[in-house]
Amino acid sequence: MSFKENQEYQTVGNAFSDDPMITCRNVDVFYADKQAIFDVSLDIAKNEVLAMIGPSGCGKSTFLRCLNRMNDTIDICRVSGEITLHNENIHSRETDVVYLRARVGMVFQKPNPFPKSVYENVAYGPRLHGLAETKSDLNEIVESSLRRAGLWKEVKDRLEQAGTGLSGGQQQRLCIARAIAIQPEVILMDEPCSALDPIATSVIEELIDELKQQYSICIVTHSMQQAARVSQRTAYFHLGKLIEIGLTDDIFTHPVHELTEGYITGRFG
Repeated sequence: MSFKENQEYQTVGNAFSDDPMITCRNVDVFYADKQAIFDVSLDIAKNEVLAMIGPSGCGKSTFLRCLNRMNDTIDICRVSGEITLHNENIHSRETDVVYLRARVGMVFQKPNPFPKSVYENVAYGPRLHGLAETKSDLNEIVESSLRRAGLWKEVKDRLEQAGTGLSGGQQQRLCIARAIAIQPEVILMDEPCSALDPIATSVIEELIDELKQQYSICIVTHSMQQAARVSQRTAYFHLGKLIEIGLTDDIFTHPVHELTEGYITGRFG
């Protein structure tokens, strides 16, 4: 089975939503002269979890970073096409990138708490963005965010201790609390459980299921089992191209494209 970058193709499945939070149309990404993403169009719906799967190096993390302009931090990276958040073009000259990244939060593969206390990890963003007028308001945001991240009971008596002193799973939930403290609309997750043990992974997956009630979530995962457990829709990427996208149950039980079927059944990837 071969699939070359210049091969003609058409995405299989329904990439669009009647109620999108983010829309992406004809997105291309280049690193200098090398193209990494080819003409990707899809929507992320309100209150859904969209999983992106595919072999290592297929472009799923690169595409994820387009959604809050994290690729802007790479000098040789260039993104074309249109990406909108609530019908606002995120590449508009009027777009405040700092504010965009508050609206589209991100949780990375490796837990990366600030070298500050648990409290300050969560309070930093709301303080920076002026979301709390008083100390009492800030305390309420910190507690609420830690509760929604399922961490409050474990850290309520150690708020002044370093966030880096928590376990790996706790650190990742702290990073999720930090992301939701600034009232995002979308949460991006780039393999958030790859560095965690099975128990911590289970806790994060339960949390994702709860968070989708309030947020749209896009998760890159190397685990097809995880994608099947947490997402409503799944997108399969291969060599920088969106090959197939649809309801998660359909993708894993009745994939249409031969590349998707080959990956799902373990013939490659």
